[in-house]
Amino acid sequence: MMNRNSTKPLRRSGTSLVAMKRLNNTSSFSLGQAPLSAAKTKGGNQPSPTPTYIEFPTSLQPPDDHAGYHANHNGTIVHHTHSKHPLEEITLPELFTCSGCKEFGTGRRYACQDCDFQLHHFCALSPPSLKAHPFHGQHQLVFHAKPKQGKAGIAWPRCDVCCKSTKGFTYRCRVNSCNFQMHPCCAMLSTGIKFPNHPHPLKVLPPGNTLSGGGNDQSGMVCGECKKKRSSGRMYSCTVCDYHLHALCAKSMINGLQEYGITPPEKPNVLGTAARLASQVVIEFIGGLIEGLGEGVGEALVQNIGRGRRSSNGRSIA
Repeated sequence: MMNRNSTKPLRRSGTSLVAMKRLNNTSSFSLGQAPLSAAKTKGGNQPSPTPTYIEFPTSLQPPDDHAGYHANHNGTIVHHTHSKHPLEEITLPELFTCSGCKEFGTGRRYACQDCDFQLHHFCALSPPSLKAHPFHGQHQLVFHAKPKQGKAGIAWPRCDVCCKSTKGFTYRCRVNSCNFQMHPCCAMLSTGIKFPNHPHPLKVLPPGNTLSGGGNDQSGMVCGECKKKRSSGRMYSCTVCDYHLHALCAKSMINGLQEYGITPPEKPNVLGTAARLASQVVIEFIGGLIEGLGEGVGEALVQNIGRGRRSSNGRSIA
């Protein structure tokens, strides 16, 4: 549920992005080297200067190593996944689904003024590769615009950081025998973060369910943000107190949801719904089968009792 500061999400029909930008009088701004704080610049309607490359928590890469988009002189970009129209950097408070990674976002984005195509700013400016990323320093990660094929065409592969499905833009390990992958938003996280809702620094726990040096099972830890437990995905832990944070919840400070106070609606679990329906059908089938067997057994007992009575009556008459 959205709080009082939240707004309705964009719709495919109705007010266009161009009209909404005029109504909100929002501005564009250049991408600096501090992507988490840059989105606080608002006001005016001036186009952005030529965008710079976005800084992921990884080894430094030269600006010419960002070939996924072409920067125009007027501040717009042409992204290789949407080459027919330029994308303009804008800031809107409405919730949207990124056309690249298929995840929610709000605030800062690159949007097409001719259609509904929108990208997170970090998805739009993602470099083609990440070297020595803190979450997977042993191998290079390569950007992929299309997701990996799901198992049996049903289940989507999952991100090794937040453990949510990867349905679009993804960074995957270039080593064929390694299956590590993560969303661009997760790639913006690091092993140590400063979360705005907590005064102390947070450190990511090692993969798995145990704390370094022993301790409690991480699946039993309650996240200080969502107040829930999760048995999958990475977890951050406070270096000072007993505060824990899911990497999934930490993404809200990257994608703009926290700044605008928006809690995205939970998407329905299609597999879970299908499983529940299937189990209900099986239960009803077994119940009907048992009921039918019960009726058959009951009828057989009545018939046997009737035969017994008739045979006993016949012997008594004789």
